[in-house]
Amino acid sequence: MEVQAAQCAERLSRQEKEIKFLTVEIDRLKNVGCVGVSPSLEGLREENAKLKYRLNVLRKSLQEERNRGKQTKGMININSRLQGIFGAAIKAAYPDLENPPLAVTPSQQSRFGDYQCNSAMSISQILLKTKEQKVSPREIADKIARSIPDNECIERVEIAGPGFINVHLKKDFVSRQLSNMLVNGVQPPAVGEKKKVVIDFSSPNIAKEMHVGHLRSTIIGDSMCRLFEFVGCDVLRLNHLGDWGTQFGMLIAHLQDKFPDYLTVSPPIGDLQAFYKESKRRFDTEEEFKKRAYQCVVLLQSKNPDFIKAWKLICDVSRKEFQKIYEYLDISIIERGESYYQDRMNDIVKEFEEGGFVQVDDGRKIVFVPGCSIPLTIVKSDGGFTYDTSDLAAVKQRLVEEKADVIIYVVDNGQSVHFQTVFAAAQMIGWYDPKVTRVTHAGFGVVLGEDKKKFKTRSGDTVRLIDLLEEGLKRSMDKLKEKERDKVLTPEELKAAQISVAFGCIKYADLSHNRTNDYIFSFDKMLDDRGNTAAYLLYAFTRIRSIARLANIDEETLQKSARTTEIILDHEKEWKLGKCILRFPEILEKIFDELLLHTLCDYLYELATTFTEFYDNCYCVEKDRQTGKIVKVNMWRLLLCEATAAVMAKGFDILGIKPVQKM
Repeated sequence: MEVQAAQCAERLSRQEKEIKFLTVEIDRLKNVGCVGVSPSLEGLREENAKLKYRLNVLRKSLQEERNRGKQTKGMININSRLQGIFGAAIKAAYPDLENPPLAVTPSQQSRFGDYQCNSAMSISQILLKTKEQKVSPREIADKIARSIPDNECIERVEIAGPGFINVHLKKDFVSRQLSNMLVNGVQPPAVGEKKKVVIDFSSPNIAKEMHVGHLRSTIIGDSMCRLFEFVGCDVLRLNHLGDWGTQFGMLIAHLQDKFPDYLTVSPPIGDLQAFYKESKRRFDTEEEFKKRAYQCVVLLQSKNPDFIKAWKLICDVSRKEFQKIYEYLDISIIERGESYYQDRMNDIVKEFEEGGFVQVDDGRKIVFVPGCSIPLTIVKSDGGFTYDTSDLAAVKQRLVEEKADVIIYVVDNGQSVHFQTVFAAAQMIGWYDPKVTRVTHAGFGVVLGEDKKKFKTRSGDTVRLIDLLEEGLKRSMDKLKEKERDKVLTPEELKAAQISVAFGCIKYADLSHNRTNDYIFSFDKMLDDRGNTAAYLLYAFTRIRSIARLANIDEETLQKSARTTEIILDHEKEWKLGKCILRFPEILEKIFDELLLHTLCDYLYELATTFTEFYDNCYCVEKDRQTGKIVKVNMWRLLLCEATAAVMAKGFDILGIKPVQKM
């Protein structure tokens, strides 16, 4: 650490001297009249612009060095840092170019450096089209490379091929970032101001059991919430329950018939799904019952106390069933169903009418939205409201009352046209500006069986979610016993491992696929401890965590070493692992923008496999071959193990997976 402090002080001194020199140079150029004069002095003018830009970059860099002297806790997104450096270089090299293309990506092969800047080819095309200048990409790349400001992270650059700029990072920079992470923990990257985020997910229907179709919304939505919470956003997790509508008329009428004393004695509804099917059958076949069901709807909507109580009883039975699922999956969510928005419906209709957006069609009140093929129906011909009205009321409440900066609807792809229309209507009426507020539908595909058809039971019924989860528990225990883990783990450790593997594998199997695509549900594949599965990653994690423990190095010793031990990255596998660990903030920011969580799964798998390469090639703990006694502990390598495990643990947390220390 003392060496690093001395290097930092030396850089500060060097930069301060250069700032003084540049200030004098700019004054000299002003004196010879180069600022804002004729084109004949274009060279001097360009030099002046470069010097000014270089001065600003140096001042910013100087401030950053001072801040680092105060030991900032947040993890640096190296890609973003490099984009800032190359953005400055391109601006200095081509000051007249407006919004120049900026492309910086990690290198796919180590022989091409650590990162690549691939902007030169695009700039060449722009210069040809806009200025009719034919400049080779290699020449442009060379000019950009020569304009790179002093910085803390780039060791050197090379021009390769038609104009790629290969970037080699400084080892002491990577080492410092790893030490910073070990001392301060895995901290979120800076993503701007703290935002209010509303995420609408899960959303089952009252009186119907949660089925496999609800699995994706629940898992994906929870993981998105965890990500936004980690980066410091104020997240409102909403469960938009289907708890209102005409179906409650038939349910209440059936309740009155089956349990006439429901107002005084709590009805023992054991199987709400069967109860729903019975009421639906009667609604479809008994005309008198159907009429009474409609009357019950009217009385419910007029908030008759007896009917409100019946409605609450039915909702409570469903709520208890839903809660079992949420407890299994460790889901935290606030219930705010369709009923919550009922009192806002009339005002929504009135607002659209006053805005002149409403047309009457066969007694219905509809709203045509520019660019959308299907109109919204906000009042039915019988005077009732619709899902369209409810969703408009919900989006307005979230925008106006919750003051949300970001609203995400985690609902299947089949609803994409509906949400596009609702969002467009909200913009049309002036509730939000998409340039300021982000309102998006994070759609997802369906769950398929191994026959590549919609996932069903053998009898053709929809798979109950509770049955699926309990089957997962059974299979994970079978897998653990097959590996004879029951012989080495205590009963408590075995139970914890069973839950971790069962629900971790179910979640990961979903999240590791691009959410926009359908995916095939297979217990055999998700419980396989080879390849990109939770089973493999959980086993890898417990192995990494055990390395220090088996070397008799406790957490306190590791923490102390993190502050005093320089992390050496001389071996190619150490270097590869160190860089991979530090890509975590870059991955999170990418998901923050795209809302595609499989990116995190792919990264965790890459991290685990990169660690295996490192562990196979670099001794962390050296033992006597005859006695097996520890003769040497390479502490910097143990710290790399600890850094890997820390990032994996945070990745698991964002995915909603609970790892265990022993498996």
